[in-house]
Amino acid sequence: MTSSTQAAHASAVIRSAAHPLRQGETGDYTPLLDFIGEARFVLLGESSHGTHEFYRERAQITKRLITERGFNAVAVEADFPDAQRVNHFVRNVGGDLQAVDSLAGFRRFPAWMWRNADVLDFVGWLRAHNDHVRDPNAKTGFYGLDLYSLHTSMNAVLDYLDKVDPTAAKRARERYSCFNCFGGDAQRYGLEVAMGHGSSCEDEVVSQFVELFSRSAELARLNGRVAADDFFNAEQNARLVKNAEQYYRTMYRSDVSSWNLRDSHMTETLFELEAHLSTLYRQVPKIVVWEHNSHIGDARATDMNRRGEWNLGQLVRQSRGDASVLVGFTTAYGSVTASCDWGGDAGRKRVRPPLRGSIEAVFHHTGIPRFLLLLREDKRVRSVLHEPLLERAIGVIYRPETERSSHYFHSRLADQFDAVIHIDETRAVEPLERSSLWEAGEAPETFPSGV
Repeated sequence: MTSSTQAAHASAVIRSAAHPLRQGETGDYTPLLDFIGEARFVLLGESSHGTHEFYRERAQITKRLITERGFNAVAVEADFPDAQRVNHFVRNVGGDLQAVDSLAGFRRFPAWMWRNADVLDFVGWLRAHNDHVRDPNAKTGFYGLDLYSLHTSMNAVLDYLDKVDPTAAKRARERYSCFNCFGGDAQRYGLEVAMGHGSSCEDEVVSQFVELFSRSAELARLNGRVAADDFFNAEQNARLVKNAEQYYRTMYRSDVSSWNLRDSHMTETLFELEAHLSTLYRQVPKIVVWEHNSHIGDARATDMNRRGEWNLGQLVRQSRGDASVLVGFTTAYGSVTASCDWGGDAGRKRVRPPLRGSIEAVFHHTGIPRFLLLLREDKRVRSVLHEPLLERAIGVIYRPETERSSHYFHSRLADQFDAVIHIDETRAVEPLERSSLWEAGEAPETFPSGV
């Protein structure tokens, strides 16, 4: 059977098994909710960080999981202290009056990942939902899992200790002052230490985390007015500082090691959140995770495994088994918000049609504009998606001129995800701050019929 014949056969099998999704019809996700069942971890992906439909559909699924299935936390691919400001707003314990104000913490590149119209709508909905929940401990929270916020997290630890134990705060300042000579630039710290031009702060951040962790019961007694969440937040920020120091120190030595450190940290934070919420709610919590496909799809089913990399989805699946459900998202063409280079301005770029023989091309040729595919349930679907196919991943950078090498990898989709949602044509997510580059967009191109 030729590759084109195989692709046509795969498209036909998928067409027969797909659950069509009508735009705006959240009831079409009932088969997915039934499939999720009693799972406690639902990981919702995205094949780009800048696609409106991925944010919107994740929000619609999450709303149903919260209102119908009792999910009580949303954990996202964002820095812990920045997301904590949103958490305070949605649980009505912070000082921000409007949803847009609560997103102000997301300042570092790429700000549009969380400062966009779809996240703003969801945060507003979550606050309105929580306002009708009487028990403050039962309100659904919003948490960050990532580790880039080295200095912001240090400040959060110091702010907490200033409240409960000024003497301990003084010790923490002395330890964290190790970073002062690097001008608040975490990447500069990592580079200079890796090149032997600076001293590592590893001992200081480990000591600070160990002290905070070992004094948890004592610190909780020092100020009864400090909520239970406050110590958890301080502890997680201290953990983040410890792990981020190692991450930045490693990133210039090994891409594999730094990737594994980051996803290990996100997994560790997720499970610490699970334990914290178990104590808070006095029941087993249910958590929705929003991250890129590259983090929530099982790495063992992709090229990552060959490189010695693991990810959050793999670690959660290995630890929690059937209590977890991994849902990927794909698209064939349209537009995306992305930058040409790290730290650059956000642009509205055209997503090139998928490469022939890729998963996205196979899905496009089903002729169904939007559909849900439950990969665990249909042996025929698993059989056609069990062999490696090209799969596209667009992060915060999109370089279509090197599309194949920059944005495609091989995966066995049937093993990577438990379910996948395909939306054939998508558009760029709308940043809250639109640059002239984003407004201008990219010149359209006729969609070729030979895809």
